[in-house]
Amino acid sequence: MNTPLIHTPLRVAITGGTSGLGLALVEAFAARGDAVAFVARHGDVVAKVARRIEGSHGIVGDVARKEDAHAIALQVGAALGGLDVLVNNASSLGPVPLALLADTECEDFEAALATNLVGPFRLTKALLGLLAGAAREGAAAGRRSVILNVSSDAAVTPYAGWGAYGASKAALAHMSRIWEEELRPHGITVLAVDPGDMDTPLHALAVPDADPATLKRPRDAAREIVARIDRERAATIAESTP
Repeated sequence: MNTPLIHTPLRVAITGGTSGLGLALVEAFAARGDAVAFVARHGDVVAKVARRIEGSHGIVGDVARKEDAHAIALQVGAALGGLDVLVNNASSLGPVPLALLADTECEDFEAALATNLVGPFRLTKALLGLLAGAAREGAAAGRRSVILNVSSDAAVTPYAGWGAYGASKAALAHMSRIWEEELRPHGITVLAVDPGDMDTPLHALAVPDADPATLKRPRDAAREIVARIDRERAATIAESTP
């Protein structure tokens, strides 16, 4: 007879946590007893979600703002006391409606990079100490810390009109591969995951005529991502931490 695995509660931080995939991830992690700190820009919405989801901690901040990165990291540490998983989920389309690159304003291109690339870079740097500490705590049991960056098929396929978003997500995916090479010896796994086309506010902004019935439910994508994180955390650490 197999003994059921006992779930050890995780400490999880999620950006863009008040709608779409981010909200579904907050719900999925909290439902199984994990402690979740989520970040979003609008204080009233953050407070509403935090009241509704037991075990969650709302943080008001904008990952695109350099000034917010360390404040967010400090609040994550204070709320959770450590960090096992970071999900960089907050995303910007760039210009809305979507525009050809030749018609994209420089400011809109920069905004997509600030949210989708530079923001995750800054926040990851600011939280590396907590993630490395958790990795050291779990090393004896072969438990890794995980950074998961939410990517897109637009990072690979050159869709006309998706230039700002696609270029920023492509850079995020490659940055994730570099982080993985650099951090894996320290017990931290870094992933870039494309959850697929989902019925989210972001997708509705990009493709307002899309039929929601043809799109993946965010809760289904969240379940897949949580399962992927669990698998990665359970991977045996083959390399000793320097």
